[in-house]
Amino acid sequence: MYGDNTPMPMREDARPEPISPYGVSKLAAEQLCYLYHVNYRLATVSLRYFTVYGPRQRPDMGFHRFLRAAILNEPITVYGDGEQTRDFTFVADAVSATITAANRGIPGRVYNIGGGSRVSINQVLEMIARVSGRRPLITVDPAQKGDMRHTYADTRLARTDLGFEPAVGLEEGLSAEHQWLAGIL
Repeated sequence: MYGDNTPMPMREDARPEPISPYGVSKLAAEQLCYLYHVNYRLATVSLRYFTVYGPRQRPDMGFHRFLRAAILNEPITVYGDGEQTRDFTFVADAVSATITAANRGIPGRVYNIGGGSRVSINQVLEMIARVSGRRPLITVDPAQKGDMRHTYADTRLARTDLGFEPAVGLEEGLSAEHQWLAGIL
């Protein structure tokens, strides 16, 4: 949601500077929630989810495509050098944070919901090799415009106000998604 010069980790109180239509739409929704909170006293909170993944993930999302390709021994396309980093959040952790925010969130606040570790796409591919038992076949395409180089969530407010702590590590979550996907292919 931020420009490439944003300091890491991304703080909840940082001024967003979206560089993609997707980021702009997220910021607009966040601002509408805040507007209704301020003008109409509607108790709203906004959650900034950092790359949610897990079983039942949409088929157009990265981990679903990567794991499917590993299972079927098909190539995986990596955009850029693979050293871009993300903070990945397991779906159960995102659901838990959402329920807690609905019950305990401070109206008007924004909370980052992240998995607690920043890893590169290349590191993810190594994990996929371990959980699938197959070394992925990789093709490289140029980096995509508007794609952020790095993301990493500062979850300080979510920890303080919501007691949020991610419970599922990345490799454990990838294994769960792999098992689910292998069962339906």
